[in-house]
Amino acid sequence: MIEQVCEAVGLPMPIKEYRFHPRRRWRFDYAWPEYMVAIEVEGGAWTYGRHNRAKGFINDMEKYNEAVLLGWRVLRYTPEQIKEGKWLDNLAKLMYNHSHEHRTDDETRRQR
Repeated sequence: MIEQVCEAVGLPMPIKEYRFHPRRRWRFDYAWPEYMVAIEVEGGAWTYGRHNRAKGFINDMEKYNEAVLLGWRVLRYTPEQIKEGKWLDNLAKLMYNHSHEHRTDDETRRQR
């Protein structure tokens, strides 16, 4: 679904199951490495799934904190929120902000 929506609205295509950490086997559900943005789909919100149990919750916190320390911005949604398209505006904003932050950095370097 995410790939189809990205294609339809002209956003870059994500990489599924992207391994982002140099040593750990952690993967993002969907990632845009050039923007350092990822989407994680958190299933089981209403059924006491893996992400809601203590061990899964703690493991997820470790994973997401490491991702942030590496410079990633991680958006988290339930499958229902993905279907509703709640992720699309946030993703577009992060990509826009990333592009403008880096353009500003490049312009500053050229002026020096």
